[in-house]
Amino acid sequence: MAGLIQLGRWLSKRAENILALMLGAMFFAFIIQIVFRYVLQLPTGWAHEISAILWVWIVLFGAAFVLRDRDDVRLDVVYSAVGNKARRVMTVITALAIVVLLATALPAIIDYILFMKVEKTAYLKIRYDYVYSIFIVFAVVTVIRYIWRAGVAVWGREEQEETK
Repeated sequence: MAGLIQLGRWLSKRAENILALMLGAMFFAFIIQIVFRYVLQLPTGWAHEISAILWVWIVLFGAAFVLRDRDDVRLDVVYSAVGNKARRVMTVITALAIVVLLATALPAIIDYILFMKVEKTAYLKIRYDYVYSIFIVFAVVTVIRYIWRAGVAVWGREEQEETK
């Protein structure tokens, strides 16, 4: 069990590293855009395209693999005002709603993203199914995460999360 926990921590750190690299690349592309447009007076549609694609990947990859449960947005006024049992019930209801909605939508999401292979980005000619494939990963990981969260709430154990 300790080996699995260590593996999980290692994978979590690598996900953070990947996210940091994507953010660095997006920042670099943004700086290139500024230099090319305002200093060299040259248009750079490709740099804007890279920034936009990386933004989509940063948000969805980060939400799937880097954000912790405590980072979720909650109505803390209501959530904090109720007891532990009510919090668990609220967690189960929310988790089940998210699981049902995403699991129900997943076949259509996959179908649409696969359909997008016919379109390419304007400058770099990257197929849109590659660009948006991260959404499938996000949806699957989110379903798994919320099934886990509902299970933890039902059995009443509090997850011990380390501060990073």
